[in-house]
Amino acid sequence: MGQRLLREYYELCEGGVCQDLLTEEEKRMAAEDDVIFLSGILQKGGVVNGNRRMYPPELIIREINNYKKLVAENRALGELDHPDNNIISLEKVSHRVTAVWMEGNVAMGKVQVLNTPAGKILQQLVKGGCKMGISSRGMGSVREEGDVTVVEDDFQLICFDFVSDPSTSDAFMMQESKNFQERIMTEDDKINRLMNDILIQELVNDEKK
Repeated sequence: MGQRLLREYYELCEGGVCQDLLTEEEKRMAAEDDVIFLSGILQKGGVVNGNRRMYPPELIIREINNYKKLVAENRALGELDHPDNNIISLEKVSHRVTAVWMEGNVAMGKVQVLNTPAGKILQQLVKGGCKMGISSRGMGSVREEGDVTVVEDDFQLICFDFVSDPSTSDAFMMQESKNFQERIMTEDDKINRLMNDILIQELVNDEKK
């Protein structure tokens, strides 16, 4: 069987909870420049997904390691919705993957939403509370094993796109920037209140002397 376009969909962050995965610069961008960062599950190895396809864990690990080269070169781009080809159209790019890593057989990632025309649509969807899924796009052969389609070793990962209906469970991305901004404001308020309390106590002590 020849190679064909394979597309998988994931819902990011199991249980709707993401840890703080931003660098200090990304935190500043999120808080000051209103840049949106999303994080969560990109792909799973050894698990049958909603498309009845299974990617061997070693295949996912290999392709994520290869994809890290694109991430390091700021070329890990993706589109809003899945096209029916293996070409990334620059005029339709909506985001850039800024980090990928493995947690066991699970590929995790972090994404920056860009200020492109498609990226602006994605921004408004996220700000409007829409639950966005992440989807892998790649080329490869498959073989049938019972009712499961197994992806062959010639698979090549192309990119990750944003979609509304992921086939991989728990691949809906959660917004890091909003959570960070709220957390920072809460901490700043606590510090300000503490400093005010100290200053007030010092004034009271001075008046007693």
